[in-house]
Amino acid sequence: MEEVQKYLKECGAFFFATVEGDQPRVRPFGVSEIIDGRFYIMTGKIKDVFKQIETNPHFEICAMKPSASEWMRLSGTLVNGDSLAVKEEFLDRNPSLKSMYSADDGNMAVLYITDATARFYSFTEPVRTITF
Repeated sequence: MEEVQKYLKECGAFFFATVEGDQPRVRPFGVSEIIDGRFYIMTGKIKDVFKQIETNPHFEICAMKPSASEWMRLSGTLVNGDSLAVKEEFLDRNPSLKSMYSADDGNMAVLYITDATARFYSFTEPVRTITF
């Protein structure tokens, strides 16, 4: 889990995919955190992405390092971890989000990953897989 978090931080933005009906939907995300042993992402409950996750909690993330020769794909299931303490910690670690969200605004959603599989790729090495 820590290796995946470090990788995403090195990449900066990553691309987050969900499904809406039979149509894939992909958008950039930029924050993730490990809090109390769980790997979290966050979004707003009013956004389409949250509604898509509620309907189908399976997702995939793709992130590429700045070298453009290494990338990772992370898939799993998201669970709504609607904890005020986790929301506060997430915002404390990502203060730039405080202009858009507050822990008790009824909109901020923190979602943790279960059944995760991360696959690390490069042009020169074999695929490496880890799960958590």
